[in-house]
Amino acid sequence: MKILLTGAAGFLGSHLVAKLLAEGHEVIGIDDLSTGTLENLKFASKSKAFEFVRHDVREPYRAKVDAILNFACPASPKSYQLDPVRTIETNFLGIINLLHLAKETGAIVLQASTSEVYGDPTISPQPESYWGNVNPIGIRSCYDEGKRAAETLCFDYKRQFGVDTRVVRIFNTYGPNMSVGDGRVVSNFIVQALQGRPITIYGDGSQTRSFCFVSDLIDGIYKMLTSAKSIESPINLGNPNEFSMLQLAERVIRLNHSTSELVFKPLPQDDPQQRKPDIGLAKKILEWGPKVDLEEGIKLTSAYFRQELGI
Repeated sequence: MKILLTGAAGFLGSHLVAKLLAEGHEVIGIDDLSTGTLENLKFASKSKAFEFVRHDVREPYRAKVDAILNFACPASPKSYQLDPVRTIETNFLGIINLLHLAKETGAIVLQASTSEVYGDPTISPQPESYWGNVNPIGIRSCYDEGKRAAETLCFDYKRQFGVDTRVVRIFNTYGPNMSVGDGRVVSNFIVQALQGRPITIYGDGSQTRSFCFVSDLIDGIYKMLTSAKSIESPINLGNPNEFSMLQLAERVIRLNHSTSELVFKPLPQDDPQQRKPDIGLAKKILEWGPKVDLEEGIKLTSAYFRQELGI
């Protein structure tokens, strides 16, 4: 296929470029480089099957393509809260522009949504049928509600115009190509541990997350893209093994032989207490499940950050 991938220079986007090229596809990667970096795409620079275009998805883009993967949006709270208006515009205007293109070209659209559509959940694990518990006017709303609106548009274009839209709800993912200072918990903990600095835990550390290694997630996304089945629901992609922030910090310290101590700070507004995906649909429809456990993933990610930090 000829594939348009937005957010190509970001953490997940760069891994998707590698996967799509390895599978023999032609890729147009677009990114405005507001949070992504061309360093992530150096491996693809000499490929005749890859073209990079610097472009902001808030503006229309035209190309004859077979599939569109929309991964354009800052994903860490630190990044998306810097310019909340731009964040919600990227989510809303970006998907509208891409859906218009898909309607014209007949392309498949795969939208990268998020577990944040569930907000601070009142049930666990979270199945796709759960409507969520989201604050529509909080400091995280630019991202949460932007992704929820994008899902709405995908399914309205499917129902009204027959566009083949597919939505994956991505739970916490980590691995190589994360930015050193992106503010996400796994990268924060590993960088702090490697540098011997105190590890910052917000709240009392009892809040939980489920961590999926990036290679597992990319496999799930690719299966979603290439599935011949009719998919009428968003699909959760994540690792259902649940860990508290304290458990994560302890593992990071132990696996990196770090002397870092724990420092506790107030919990940010609207920070969810739980994240645990129900991946029953992914298992049934995509025959997908994660393979990399947390300890192996931490080791692989730590090796990447050691190289980035020159340690």
